[in-house]
Amino acid sequence: MDTATSAASAPFPYGDGPQAPTQGKPALTIGIVLLDQFTLAAFAGLVDVLRLAGDHGGRSRQIHTAWRVMSWDGKPRRSSAGLTIDVADSLPADLSQFDYVAVCGGNDYFNEHMPERLRDWLRQAAMQRVRLLGICTGTFALAQADVIGPRTVCVHWNVLDTFRERFPQTRAVVDRLFVDEGDLISCAGSTAAIDLALYLVARHCGRDKAQQAVRHMMLQGVRPGRVPQAHFHTDLSGIQDLRVRQAAHFMEQRIDSPPPLDAIARYVGVGRRQLERAFRVATGMSPMAFQRQLRLEYGSWLLLNNPCSITQIALDCGFADGAHFSRDFRAHFGLSPRQYQQARGMQAAAEEGEISVFPA
Repeated sequence: MDTATSAASAPFPYGDGPQAPTQGKPALTIGIVLLDQFTLAAFAGLVDVLRLAGDHGGRSRQIHTAWRVMSWDGKPRRSSAGLTIDVADSLPADLSQFDYVAVCGGNDYFNEHMPERLRDWLRQAAMQRVRLLGICTGTFALAQADVIGPRTVCVHWNVLDTFRERFPQTRAVVDRLFVDEGDLISCAGSTAAIDLALYLVARHCGRDKAQQAVRHMMLQGVRPGRVPQAHFHTDLSGIQDLRVRQAAHFMEQRIDSPPPLDAIARYVGVGRRQLERAFRVATGMSPMAFQRQLRLEYGSWLLLNNPCSITQIALDCGFADGAHFSRDFRAHFGLSPRQYQQARGMQAAAEEGEISVFPA
C-alpha cells in the first residue's frame, strides 16, 4: 500500500465535524507573528498544512483556510537558519479577523526584552478572547506578555530548564507534542507544528481537509497532542549546582557513546576530583554512577516508546551488547527489559479502567 493510500485510510484522531465559519470568511484564519531567529521547520510546517488544506491540488489559494504573516514592526524577520522572510504587515488593530494568533519563536528565546508594542498587542488579543498559539519558543513570548496565567504549556525538551528558570510559576511539560488549554495552545515546535496545524484544520474545516494535507505532505499519519516528544529528557530541576547540570546535559547528549570522567570534567571546566565532589553533594552519587543510571533510564524510555530490539536499545544506550544491558537493567529496575516492557503495557491498559498491576 502506498503512503497516500495508507494515510487516507488510517483513523484520524480528531472529530469529523468542522465548526461553522462566519459567512464569507475561511473556516480557519491564523495570524502568524514571526519573532527574531524563528525556526523554519515549525513555521513552514504550520503554514504548509494551512496552504494544502485551504485549496485543492496544492494551488495555495486561501479558500478554506487563511493565514497572514506579520512582525511586530512590519519588517522582515531573519530565521535561525539565516533565511529572511518578508511579512505582510505589522500587528493590526483589528484582531477579530483571526481565529488564532500564533507566535513563532526560535533561537532568540533567551532575550528577556520584549517590544512594548508586541506585549500590549498580545494582551489585547487575550482580552478579546482571540485564541493564542505558542509555536516553538513563541511560548516564551506569551509568558513574557503575562497572558498564560494558570495554564499548562508545552515546550521543547531542549529549552525546558530555561523556561522553568525564567517562569517558575508556569507549569511546563515535555511529555506532549502540544497542549490545548482551550484559549491557548502551546506546541513543542519543529515537526510538532504540523500535528498542531492538522489538529486545527480538522477542528475547523473537517477531517477531509486535514487528510488532504496529510496526503500532499506524504505523512504516514497524524500524531495526537498526547504523544510524547521523541526524546528522553532528564529532570534536573532539583539540581542547583551549575557544574553538575552542565555535566549532566553533556552526558545526556552522549548517551550512545558515554564520555569518560576526564572528558566530562574538561567540558565543564573543572578538575575530575572537584566534579566528583560536586556530584556527591548534588546527587548523592559519583558522576559515573549518575551516567549509568541516566543510560538505564533512557533504556526504560526506549522500551516504552521505540519499537526496537533489545540489542538495538542496548547499543543506543552505550552498552556493548544486549546481555550487558539486560544484566544492569535488572539490577536497577528489578525486572528484565522484556518484563518491564510487558508490565508497563499491562499498567497502561489497567489505567484505562482496571486496577494497577505494575509492581511497586
